[in-house]
Amino acid sequence: MTKQLQDAYVVAAVRTPIGKAPRGMFRNTRPDDLLVHAVRSALAKVPALDPATIDDMIVGCSFPEGEQGLNVARIAALLAGLPSTVAGATVNRFCASGITAVQIAADRIRTGEAEVMIAAGTESMSMVPMGGARPSFNPAIFAADENVGIAWGMGLTAEKVAQQWKVSRDDQDAFAVESHRRAVAATQSGGFADEIAPFEIVERFPRLGSAEVDERRRLVAADEGPRADTSLEALARLKPAFAAPKDPAGRATGFGSVTAGNSSQTSDGAGALVLVSEAVLKRFNLVPLARWAGFAVRGVPPDVMGIGPKVAIPAVLERAGIALADVGWIELNEAFAAQSLAVIRDLGLDPAKVNPNGGAIALGHPLGATGAIRSATAIHGMRRSGARYSMVTMCVGTGMGAAGVFERV
Repeated sequence: MTKQLQDAYVVAAVRTPIGKAPRGMFRNTRPDDLLVHAVRSALAKVPALDPATIDDMIVGCSFPEGEQGLNVARIAALLAGLPSTVAGATVNRFCASGITAVQIAADRIRTGEAEVMIAAGTESMSMVPMGGARPSFNPAIFAADENVGIAWGMGLTAEKVAQQWKVSRDDQDAFAVESHRRAVAATQSGGFADEIAPFEIVERFPRLGSAEVDERRRLVAADEGPRADTSLEALARLKPAFAAPKDPAGRATGFGSVTAGNSSQTSDGAGALVLVSEAVLKRFNLVPLARWAGFAVRGVPPDVMGIGPKVAIPAVLERAGIALADVGWIELNEAFAAQSLAVIRDLGLDPAKVNPNGGAIALGHPLGATGAIRSATAIHGMRRSGARYSMVTMCVGTGMGAAGVFERV
């Protein structure tokens, strides 16, 4: 007998502020501590929910080693004070790890295998660098041209996207300036107030000449990345950070256009969502924020990984049974301005609906945490704006695109 799927609802969605890496405000804060805070803050939004009913916790992390290793999901569940009955699993789909965690949690509920799930993401790029502590590529990657893109730095893939989709340096810089403008405006107007859980940073310093330790505490409630003084003139002075694009004969075709200013920031942060079944909604009299409406992931050539959303978005729309026009709020992760503009133009996305509060160029991109963080932004933004549907989508290293859709209820 085929069992009918049930709906999964989001009843809480929060995130920490996002810090710059590697020398930002969270440089000495462990990613598991950021995750613990996000989980506790999410559960605090639904005090009527009995923690003993939580079935599992799924956490996304792009480089699960070092301070964010050892199955950080289970470690954080215990450190957060959840009952020992709450299990935990860490998942990795690079930049889509966080949204994949949401998808897995929602599907566990939809199939009836669970009633209450936590979906989250965490990443410290200050403590665990891009690529991890000891990256080791399979030699077979370099034996075939179609696989070499796996080993390319993300910036090189962005250069190729800029070249192939004809995205100019001026357009990339203008996009970056607008990302900062929107992020600053949202910060000043309280646009992130519903989603950010302020975090207390605790730093300890040895007192010279004694055995005492001084402690300094400060509460941070805003993202560290947005800059009000960003301008086209300032960005134009930045040199390209990656190799110039080349033609099929291997000749350089220009000076490159991808810079530190029109790329996402390396960052630290965490986010968490609480998802439940309809039966749990009624049992604990909870108010849903959104219904999980669908997810899709698709592969693209690794050397143009940035175009991933352009194949994932149509797939998730078909799966959710809606049209692009139905989506009123789109969180398109700004890995690079080049790939964001290529996707926007290729799919005909409405720029006004894309990242209304700014994106990763201004706010930051803590890799595996971003999907959970941007889910919180999409859900609360959708509710404030009155949109019926919101979407979270991103390109993914090694050539993938992922997209998830939420419905306002």
